Amino acid sequence: MAELAASLVVGPLVSLLKDKVSSYLLDQYNVMEGMEKQRKILKRKLPAILDIMADAEKQASRRGGVKAWLEELKMVAYEANDVFDEFEYEALRRRAKKNGHITKLGMAGVKLFPTHNRVAFRSRMGNKLDSIVEAIKVLVEEMKDFGFDKLQPEAPAWKEWRQTDSIIVDPEKIVSRSRDKEREKIIEVLLSHQASSGDLLVLPIVGMGGLGKTTLAQLIYNDPRVQEHFQLLNWVCVSDDFDVRNLAIKICDCDASKTTLEKALNNLQEHLRGKRYLLVLDDVWNKDVDKWGKLKACLNQGGVGSAILTTTRDKEIAEFMGTVANNSSWKNKYHDVAILDIEFIHEIIETRAFSLQKTKPEELVKLVGPIAERCVGSPLAAKALGSVLCNKTTKEEWEDILHRSRICDDETGILPILRLSYNDLPTDMKQCFAFCAMYPKDYQIDVEELIQLWMANGYISDQNKVPAETMGKRIVNEMVSRSFFQYEEQRRIGYSSTTFVKIHDLMHDVALSASEKECVCITDEFFRSGDLLPSVAWHIQFQRSTNKKELNFLFGTTREMFPHIQTMIFDRSDYYHEDVPHSSKFSSLRALSMPVSGAHLSIKAKHLCHLRYLDLSDNDGIKALPDDISILYSLQTLKLSNCSSLKRLPEQMKHMSSLRHLYTDGCTKLECMPPELGRITSLRTITWFVVGSGLNCGSLGELKDLNIGGSLMLKQLENVTVRRNAKAANLENKKELRQLSLEWTSGKEDEQQCHEVLQSLEAHDGLLALEIYSYQGTSFPSWMGMLKNMVELRLSNCSKVDQLPELEQLAELQVLHLEGLGKLQFLCSSCTSSTFGKLKDLKLVNVQVFDRFCQAAHGGIVAFPQLEILHIKGCDVLSEVVNLPSSLREIDIQNCSKLRFISGQLDALESVVIAVCPELRSLESLRIIDLSALESLLLHGCKSLASLPSGPEPQDYSSLRRLVIRECPGIKSLASALQQRLDSGLEYTYLDSRLEAHDKDAFALACGLKKLNMDAAGRRLLLLPIGFLPLQRHE
Repeated sequence: MAELAASLVVGPLVSLLKDKVSSYLLDQYNVMEGMEKQRKILKRKLPAILDIMADAEKQASRRGGVKAWLEELKMVAYEANDVFDEFEYEALRRRAKKNGHITKLGMAGVKLFPTHNRVAFRSRMGNKLDSIVEAIKVLVEEMKDFGFDKLQPEAPAWKEWRQTDSIIVDPEKIVSRSRDKEREKIIEVLLSHQASSGDLLVLPIVGMGGLGKTTLAQLIYNDPRVQEHFQLLNWVCVSDDFDVRNLAIKICDCDASKTTLEKALNNLQEHLRGKRYLLVLDDVWNKDVDKWGKLKACLNQGGVGSAILTTTRDKEIAEFMGTVANNSSWKNKYHDVAILDIEFIHEIIETRAFSLQKTKPEELVKLVGPIAERCVGSPLAAKALGSVLCNKTTKEEWEDILHRSRICDDETGILPILRLSYNDLPTDMKQCFAFCAMYPKDYQIDVEELIQLWMANGYISDQNKVPAETMGKRIVNEMVSRSFFQYEEQRRIGYSSTTFVKIHDLMHDVALSASEKECVCITDEFFRSGDLLPSVAWHIQFQRSTNKKELNFLFGTTREMFPHIQTMIFDRSDYYHEDVPHSSKFSSLRALSMPVSGAHLSIKAKHLCHLRYLDLSDNDGIKALPDDISILYSLQTLKLSNCSSLKRLPEQMKHMSSLRHLYTDGCTKLECMPPELGRITSLRTITWFVVGSGLNCGSLGELKDLNIGGSLMLKQLENVTVRRNAKAANLENKKELRQLSLEWTSGKEDEQQCHEVLQSLEAHDGLLALEIYSYQGTSFPSWMGMLKNMVELRLSNCSKVDQLPELEQLAELQVLHLEGLGKLQFLCSSCTSSTFGKLKDLKLVNVQVFDRFCQAAHGGIVAFPQLEILHIKGCDVLSEVVNLPSSLREIDIQNCSKLRFISGQLDALESVVIAVCPELRSLESLRIIDLSALESLLLHGCKSLASLPSGPEPQDYSSLRRLVIRECPGIKSLASALQQRLDSGLEYTYLDSRLEAHDKDAFALACGLKKLNMDAAGRRLLLLPIGFLPLQRHE
């Protein structure tokens, strides 16, 4: 697999080096003075190498000389990139010195660069550059001697085995049964399709390699109903050769030698004209819309009801080819093939593994299940592993297969099929994907962090005024489209600033193969194996807490250098007591994520001049960053999130000219921002901007010309005393800003001053989330009601406001949380049935005088048609909550002393909490259509309550896990269905003494609980399973 690794990094590395050699910054500060000759040689030689790179990489798997040459080129390219990064750092250092940075550091600056002068620098770097140039010259000569530059692409060896046909082999009918639902769904569309408008139905089947797309197409193609319905059926394996002429010839089955493109297309139209046909185009890789358009124009000549099935690994291809969404109720233009259920995977493995044996040894049968789980729903993996196991008859051999770190290897034969997707990636994407081998399997990868790590390692950069971050998002989306990644579903309602992806387990094996040993994940298994850290390891992630002894085992106890390690990430879920190895050992680090610690900061900036990504989050021992952090001139990302003891940032931070992302959220003791932060014009992220009051504090005006995006919180706004200072933040022109939080802290601010400041902090209308804390004005500015795209609004402790902004204009609002608005009586003044049309989460806490949702006594009904979560607490005068929508999943109403009535008809409520509502008499008007979804029912301190929520008969509490009925004397008994569920056992139960209870021991046994307590009088049952957090007592 080494040839795959070679093709991974060499081309992009050389291309990156070529760009660095030509950097304008090196000329601007004359850092290559006296080395112009060597630089010119590299400018000539590197493009020559790149010219032959694609051909050389293709030949690496078949020619040992090419492979060895590429490996040597890779090592030289890494070293050369380090050298030119030093040149770049020197240029940035000279710029900072010109701007007075070194002088302002005083003696600290002298200590950081004790022997730094231009003569010494030129001598040292000249020697390094001479070595690089000589190595490049040798490589170029070898390239000519070996004829690498004359290599012609050969027909790939895998073309023949990629050919498919319509014949399906399924003697045990496992495949047919496993895809029955999907097959029926697609056949229904094919048979019911009526193209009265002449539109052709195109239905792509999409999924990663090995999931069974072709098999599903074969099942549909061979179904007797399909065979009878269509007058003409044809199967064409396309692969990567989407030649319109060749495809037309294959469909018509013509003589290729005598057919031109024009004739082939004419023949195709005549062949299909007026006939209702089904065409399967299997294994499509083409992204050329024009080619598809030309072929489709001819395919449109078929009869009414004609259809095309395609299979592809790429959702982007499926999007432009598919038409099914135009002709049916399908959500997408394609069918996303499902992973196979575990029972079918199990059956496939067992059938193949024991095909040559008369008996099935029980000890081997027991291993089928764990092996099936390794296949993660892939029938290809199941077939391959079953075939491998067929010739293995001992438990030891089977366990060896089970415990392999990856199942995609030479023996199983899975890798070549999956590698096709990797080979089809653009060159720059290959290194981005292979880098992900650093993560363990099934790992949730933070997309924003991943992109920043790609940037730190030079994989992506700004291109033609398109920021590197945008390029990274495009690459992630492309990899999702190509089934390398899959987005993790976000359960959070409203705006989410964090997006995660996962790599399918089998594609993770491809990444491991591609990266070879350059990416290493340090786990318990790694230490158990006794493996040493590979000498070619460039990127390392620690997925476990590591002590000093283990670190010494990995890196040695001497001052041995590890110049090649570029990424070192420590997992943040564990607390580390030991320091990481001294930073002087890792002079080439581009990315460093320090372990969580309560200790002092152990890194030394002078050893980390190449650093572009530094994560110090969750280190509560850091009270102040040392001033010498400001000499990290190449640093792009600095993460200080949740450094709860941090009080100040380096005063000279303005000289960190490459900084793009600064994370200070959770730094609760941070007093202010450093002065002149606005000089870092590359800044795109500042999560918390703390406004100070001292002379050396940065003002909001520093934000004026910064293109800040993502989430921004402005804290200590009481220190903004005049309107113009707030206006200077220029928030209305920050079009990339998605979430804005504004916080006052003292609570003693002048009302008019607060209003003027908030008025001047107007955001652009693309804002998605707005939070305001402890605002002391009496009204909100009008701009808040014009944020037409806003999905989330949170207002807390705005105690003097008696009216909200005009929410009628916020048509996209999904989350509305109001807390501590002591004078607010209603949500809106002129509500209509569509005012909160998309609201899903409503929270009202300590809104003491709130008594109705709409101001007008006879105003329109507030329907909340999509509301899922309703929390109401401490609304002392609210008397009724009516017409709750059917969409509601969770109700939590507490401490509403005047509440008398709740009504609504709910489809599938999951949780009900009603506590300390002494005047509430009945819940019969709260009808739950499907009680089987109810998981939690808590009623507490409702002294007048005499009935539970009602539902249809027969009632079903099959999902109920928690039941509390406490201090509700009006409830005398439980419904029979609820009593039956109680008998079968719940996770947590607390019942009043008035409710019938079983014998203590028998009841505990039925519930399966380890602990059962009764109060001293023996009147109540209290069941407390391990790990349960008792509810707060209400007096």
